[in-house]
Amino acid sequence: MIEIKGLTKRFGDFTAVDHLDLTINTGEFFGLLGPNGAGKTTTISMMSTVLLPSEGQILVDGQVLDRKASAQKRKLSVITQEYSMRQDMTMDEVMEYQGRLYYMPKKVIKEKTAELLEFAGLTEFRKRTVRHLSGGMKRKLMICRALMIEPEILLLDEPTAGMDALSRRQMWNLLRQVNGRNMTIVLTTHYIEEAQALCDRVALINRGKLQKLDSPDALISELGAFAVDETTENGLVTKYFHQRQEAIDYLTAAGSQASFRATTLEDVFVECAGRKLGQS
Repeated sequence: MIEIKGLTKRFGDFTAVDHLDLTINTGEFFGLLGPNGAGKTTTISMMSTVLLPSEGQILVDGQVLDRKASAQKRKLSVITQEYSMRQDMTMDEVMEYQGRLYYMPKKVIKEKTAELLEFAGLTEFRKRTVRHLSGGMKRKLMICRALMIEPEILLLDEPTAGMDALSRRQMWNLLRQVNGRNMTIVLTTHYIEEAQALCDRVALINRGKLQKLDSPDALISELGAFAVDETTENGLVTKYFHQRQEAIDYLTAAGSQASFRATTLEDVFVECAGRKLGQS
């Protein structure tokens, strides 16, 4: 279990994360959503101890997480937005290097490498250097490298950034399998449909503060499960309804300039944050 208590990070006069309180359960797939500058990456950076909090603390299984807590840190692996692998290394070499960093026996490194590359569908590309991998393959390799030390918690900061739709769906399937091993996953993403498809619960953060916290289905139900988009003189206007018949009645009255659809988690975000995800 991860407990975040009063977590705050200031950079001079700017407060990036403002007294954030969260509890993330063991084995949970948890999402952090918010616009650019909301504090998502800063939160992940504090969870990985790259940054230290200005106030508050993070506990993993009841123990305070900091840079000196090696036993707690070993429970976590982090995957950043940037590709952090040497371009001239093959997949085998990337995995071997990771294993050696953690003093793993050579035989174990070899076995784990074969297992993880097979798990991610990368075995046939294992001799290819990183510079010759597609973006999706690089992301999958980063997952394999993170899993090499068998962490209990996986921190993912925009893991599908820049991927095409097919590669993104393949990554979703891989992450579902990882989570199925009872691994806790904390995800930040700008793709709202990604959070809706993967996460057990999501936290909506804006300007460093928690605004909403619940399952995607519960947040959608709270807003209204049915949506009608209507084109007006002022642009597109969306209205939400809890009952299907109410939405149909409104749609009928609105005429040809309106359309009916299911409400999504992105709608929740837009209503909550007041702007679409990814906009400054």
